[in-house]
Amino acid sequence: MNKNILAIAIAAATFGTQAVAVEVYNNDGTTFAIGGHVTAALAGGEERDTTVEAVSPRINMTATQDMGNGFTIDARGEWSLNFLENGGNSFSTRLGYIGLTHEEMGRAVIGTQWAPFYDVASLTDMPIAFANDFLYDGMYGGDFALTGQTRADQMISYRNGFDFAEAGSLNFGLAWQGKNDNTSEELIGTDANGDLVYKEVGAEFDDRIQLAVSYSIMGAQLGYAYSTGDVTESNNTRSLDFHAVSAAYGSYGNGLYLAALYQMTEDKNVTDIDAYELIAAYALANSLNLSINYETVESQEKNKAKETDREEMALQAEYNFTSNVVGFGGYQFDLEGDDDRFMIGARVYL
Repeated sequence: MNKNILAIAIAAATFGTQAVAVEVYNNDGTTFAIGGHVTAALAGGEERDTTVEAVSPRINMTATQDMGNGFTIDARGEWSLNFLENGGNSFSTRLGYIGLTHEEMGRAVIGTQWAPFYDVASLTDMPIAFANDFLYDGMYGGDFALTGQTRADQMISYRNGFDFAEAGSLNFGLAWQGKNDNTSEELIGTDANGDLVYKEVGAEFDDRIQLAVSYSIMGAQLGYAYSTGDVTESNNTRSLDFHAVSAAYGSYGNGLYLAALYQMTEDKNVTDIDAYELIAAYALANSLNLSINYETVESQEKNKAKETDREEMALQAEYNFTSNVVGFGGYQFDLEGDDDRFMIGARVYL
């Protein structure tokens, strides 16, 4: 694991995805930083009222410590913010982990974290307003964290990378999640004796493992990720597998950026899902970033024809007024119906 890859790993732990952090302490190998962002937008559409919405605001704190002999340990906590409504929970956990990084031995992380699967799947998840919805839709109660496609609960991961100079670089990641129960009881009525009758909803996830590998050369990147494990719903246990293949060229926010993602979900004996995301973006010298993205999700139940569940295209723009203030706007066309949507707002990095 070369020093450049090590630097990227530490930066990701300290500053996070698409974020800026303020380092408030740095002394004798110990650092402490606070970051995150507050994002609000005016959003609406043909099938929904116009409202003011929060767009994934969060606050995070990260500490690092040089352990000597090439080892650096870091701890991070990140919480989503409820800043537009009175009452309710002000914070909920997004990330919480401890990581250990070494120049040669790689990086290990334990806790709630961005999964290796997302290392591959994130290449199209870039615009603020409209991006990879299918990665966050989740299944069986909508809890994507239990399947580990993006942020993953209770995960242990390991990453490493190899730099071949002009021949490019190879990175890989491995991860494991323990058993998670996402079931609850739902009241459905009463029986003949007048007693309340409940049914179990949600699902129970057995151990899950995942693998991610990517290769980068001359500004281009190609990656593959795989996640597998059993899921039990209504006493029916079956395998739930995810495959993701992605490719990208360039750097988002810096000139031309092109990326594509294909994700295949194999849910044995139930429903297979194919999802695609494409994005093309170009950032001008004045920091105005223009993009167009396309997303579609197709599903196929056993012994039935394939159906298109969602098909959308969005035109978007982002502009950096300063290094930590971004204005954004977008219009998303519903290609399967008439639920076109718009969003315009601002993001202020802490």
